[in-house]
Amino acid sequence: QVQPVESGGGLVQPGGSLRLSCAVSGLIFSINTMGWYRQAPGKQRELVAGITSSGTSDYADSVRGRFTISRGNTKNMVYLQMNNLKPEDTAVYYCNGYPSVILNWGQGTQVTVSS
Repeated sequence: QVQPVESGGGLVQPGGSLRLSCAVSGLIFSINTMGWYRQAPGKQRELVAGITSSGTSDYADSVRGRFTISRGNTKNMVYLQMNNLKPEDTAVYYCNGYPSVILNWGQGTQVTVSS
C-alpha cells in the first residue's frame, strides 16, 4: 500500500523554524502536483501549501510569507520550510496530492509550537 512518509516535525518555540520532508515510494509514476496539509486537534484537515511540476506554488493565507514548499530532486519528494512559527501552527502535518488527495494518508509528523 503506497503511503507518504512525513518527517521533520518536533517541538519548537514561537518564532522558530522547522523543515518537513515527505517521500512517496513505490510509485512508478511521478505525482505532478503535491501539497502539504495539516490537522489541528478538534479541527478539520486543511491545505497549507501546494506545488506544481513547474514549480508554481500556492499557500493558505495563514502561512503565506512564512512557509515555503519545494520539490526534491528525487521523484515524489516534497519539503516544507516553516519559519516564524506560531502556536496556531501546531498540528499534525501530512503530504498528498494537490489539489486533490490521491493517496492514502500517511502517519503525518507532529509540529508543536510552544514556549
